[in-house]
Amino acid sequence: MADEKSVSENNANRMSKNEYYLAIALVVSKRSTCLKRRYGAVIVNNDEIVSTGYNGNPRGDENCCDRGDCQRMNLPSNSGNYNDCFSVHAEQNAIISAKRNEMLGSTLYLAGEKFDDGAWVEIDDAEPCPICFRMIKNSGIDRIVSQKGILEL
Repeated sequence: MADEKSVSENNANRMSKNEYYLAIALVVSKRSTCLKRRYGAVIVNNDEIVSTGYNGNPRGDENCCDRGDCQRMNLPSNSGNYNDCFSVHAEQNAIISAKRNEMLGSTLYLAGEKFDDGAWVEIDDAEPCPICFRMIKNSGIDRIVSQKGILEL
């Protein structure tokens, strides 16, 4: 049987639930087909994953990574104007993959990476675009967690 000190040391190294779900969201983002930013979203309710989503083109459409072109590569992120973007956002994909009653009172974890100087770098201030933010609020999700912090809705 382990003594109290070793149990305490092990717990000190254990990641928090927020860190755990954010790490899962970051792994989910690796499925993204975007050349500019890869986002992953995880919806959690009662400590169970309800749904996940990553950003990419609609099913059956050619992906930007396959085409080798992103029309938004040199445009600002989160501008709210996505008329020239073919992608469905991670938050949107997670929401449409979940039942509304499963999302009521839930938390959405959001993580991602951006392509910068030839490498993917984790985004420390990930936040939903204005359209996704409205969809999240309307879905019944109560909070958004990212590396930036926790936003209660």
